[in-house]
Amino acid sequence: MLARRGLMLVLSSPSGAGKTTLSRRLLASDERITMSVSVTTRAPRPGEEHGKDYYFVDRESFHRMRDEGELLEHASVFENLYGTPRGPVEEALSAGRDVLFDIDWQGTQQLGESAQQDLVKVFILPPSAADLEQRLRARAQDSEEVVHHRMAKASDEISHYTEYDYIIINHEVEDSLAKLVAILQAERLKRRRLTGLSSFVKGLRDAL
Repeated sequence: MLARRGLMLVLSSPSGAGKTTLSRRLLASDERITMSVSVTTRAPRPGEEHGKDYYFVDRESFHRMRDEGELLEHASVFENLYGTPRGPVEEALSAGRDVLFDIDWQGTQQLGESAQQDLVKVFILPPSAADLEQRLRARAQDSEEVVHHRMAKASDEISHYTEYDYIIINHEVEDSLAKLVAILQAERLKRRRLTGLSSFVKGLRDAL
């Protein structure tokens, strides 16, 4: 296999559109991509583990990481702070591994400012507003007030769809996953990511 630089695959969507489900399915089906573990100041949800789902920190620790340049991006979402640790991502990309990001449009914009060449941006849309609300209620993780707040926020989040490279309307998980896999495979083949291509081509030409 040709040596290549890894890529940063960003999935964004309004809450409830299905990006977390798609992220998990992609990670389970492809060992060449790993999840970027974010730091956050929000409380853990049932079943979430520190260091696996998120790094759960207090606001003082988060602000220290931000101020010392340890975060690639950071954002405030629903009164909680989220950020991406820089070190693990840069190490993975240099080793040819891809990194998956489940972040919002604010974080995506910040990544674009510092890592545009490594970035592949995919926005997940729900089939309808009614479907989005149904999915939020089916999770049974949030209060009625939070559900209403997320629905009100969704319109603003969706308005940023034009900032993304690809759009997937998530009617059905299997179909959406197949589209996501196709995007990832195509992006891996882009010439600029194939760091071993020049040597490979030179070897071919010398052998002719």
